[in-house]
Amino acid sequence: MTLRVYRRIDEVREALRVVRSEGRPIGFVPTMGALHRGHASLIVRSEEEQRPENGLTVVSIFINPIQFEDRADFSGYPRTLDDDVACCEEAGADMVFVPSADEIYPEGFSTFVDTEGAYAERLCGRARPGHFRGVLTVVSKLFNIVQPTRAYFGEKDAQQLFLLERMAKDLNTDIRIVGCPTVREADGLALSSRNGRLSPEERRAALCLVRALEAGKSKPEKSGNPPRGSATGAFVASVKASMSAIIEAEPLARLDYAEILDEETFGEVCDTTTKALLAVAAFFGETRLIDNTRTDTDFRKAQDERR
Repeated sequence: MTLRVYRRIDEVREALRVVRSEGRPIGFVPTMGALHRGHASLIVRSEEEQRPENGLTVVSIFINPIQFEDRADFSGYPRTLDDDVACCEEAGADMVFVPSADEIYPEGFSTFVDTEGAYAERLCGRARPGHFRGVLTVVSKLFNIVQPTRAYFGEKDAQQLFLLERMAKDLNTDIRIVGCPTVREADGLALSSRNGRLSPEERRAALCLVRALEAGKSKPEKSGNPPRGSATGAFVASVKASMSAIIEAEPLARLDYAEILDEETFGEVCDTTTKALLAVAAFFGETRLIDNTRTDTDFRKAQDERR
């Protein structure tokens, strides 16, 4: 199938109406462009899962203005549309939706999707006020336009993935949210559209995020099982401290956060936590990077063994 590019909502809706009427599944990969191998892996995953049912994959490319608190950050975000469309075609996408800001947010637009709870206020929610309001609003609109069967997101943006899954559940959206593994460079740095904004020195310095996560992940093994009752206290503090120290030791890095969270609730790690997520963020010059990894420690099992 030849890749088709649409810019208007009514056009993409009409094209997909025919697909849905035939009972064929639609995979959807929402992006902000500046595509890299990580995005390509989402498209490939979608294409593989839709193909057996004669389905197709739609990719959206839209730099969402309402999720940027810093207008300079929005203005400086990479815009590489020709390369992005080529990436979509090579990865096997069938349609690309490239709307303008006026198409998504016409004059008089005044309805937004937001979320409440500690899980939305920590990490990037704390560092970037209004960011997730913008993300949830635009993804909700794109879901309504495309009406996909499945939607694919990278696990690098763990908090975003958690909130999108929550939104889909809370709003009774009949869409399966599929989280896909983070794609990394050979040296371990997570692929990001922002990596291209790093100087060579900042690029080398950014590896402190990888080292911090490795240190946090190995902390349980080095310390043995956390003592009973300490999972929300000294043990968690020591994991955070070990990650923070590595990032703060890098002269070109400015720590934003280093946290350990319950993966299933995005709340505090406690004695009933079965799996935890380590998450870090830091600035390198004006560029902010995030990363995360899961731990292999089953905290509940560890507590049971200590009793």
